[in-house]
Amino acid sequence: MGKLDRKKLESEVYKIVGEIPFGSVVTYGQLARLAGFPQCARMVGYAMAHIPEASGLPCHRVVNSQGRIAPNWPEQRALLEQEGICFKTNGRVDLHKYMWKEISHLDG
Repeated sequence: MGKLDRKKLESEVYKIVGEIPFGSVVTYGQLARLAGFPQCARMVGYAMAHIPEASGLPCHRVVNSQGRIAPNWPEQRALLEQEGICFKTNGRVDLHKYMWKEISHLDG
């Protein structure tokens, strides 16, 4: 595999994040696959952590593969709840219920 094009990854990830609909979530791994970097879920996490605040992107709609929210971002849960996303008793988002439905045909 050649050198990772970080700028391209960030650009693709940010474009996809902007398309996540209200009331839906996606995972870092799915974002990596959709952006064309299937082995780079951690790099997606890094890109998400460094999105400029003024971007206006719905970053709160991205969760980990178990439906967990970012540990150092307490506002994320409130933002998701404002969109009607409920959490299970274990504190995780129910991915079967709230996963972006359109992602299945994009994700292959």
